[in-house]
Amino acid sequence: MLLSGCAASPPTNPDNLCSIFEENRDWYEAAIDSRDKWGAPVHVPMAIMYQESSFKYDAAPPMQYVLWIIPIGRASDAYGYAQAKEMTWDEYIDETGNWFADRGDFHDAIDFMGWYIHKTNRVNKVSKWDAYHQYLNYHEGHGGYRRKTYNKKPWLKKVARKVDARAKRYSQQYWGCKDELSRNWFMRTFF
Repeated sequence: MLLSGCAASPPTNPDNLCSIFEENRDWYEAAIDSRDKWGAPVHVPMAIMYQESSFKYDAAPPMQYVLWIIPIGRASDAYGYAQAKEMTWDEYIDETGNWFADRGDFHDAIDFMGWYIHKTNRVNKVSKWDAYHQYLNYHEGHGGYRRKTYNKKPWLKKVARKVDARAKRYSQQYWGCKDELSRNWFMRTFF
């Protein structure tokens, strides 16, 4: 019971931000908390999260094998909703003091993403509303983005365009349902 809010099943309709938040009300509250704290619009980290983990709390890169049968580990230590690498997650914990943060907890993951978007804005001067360049920073790291490592990865630019398109859809959906989502449980139930 104590862990019930930590690991939810992926949303049944991940293509609709309103449906995601209606299904997981605590996710909406966590996304708003992150927005208020870090200034990242709700639709940008949610679009990045969809791309990174499909909203799976225990998402991890696939296992690699030698001779198709001997497991040798994963390509990366990325894990959880945000697919945060351990080194970056540790940096987040050090800078925020969120010592008990868990990569498999949605609330912590969306806060991490808000922090990263805020830091990208500060370090690389990328608008918090620019999902395309925010995603390139998220994938390549701040130094990689400055070195433009993404220019050697046409597939990554294509993925960033998908993230940007999803963020725009999520934004449009969100503006259509944000008033309803903002109503408290009493108002939604009885009025």
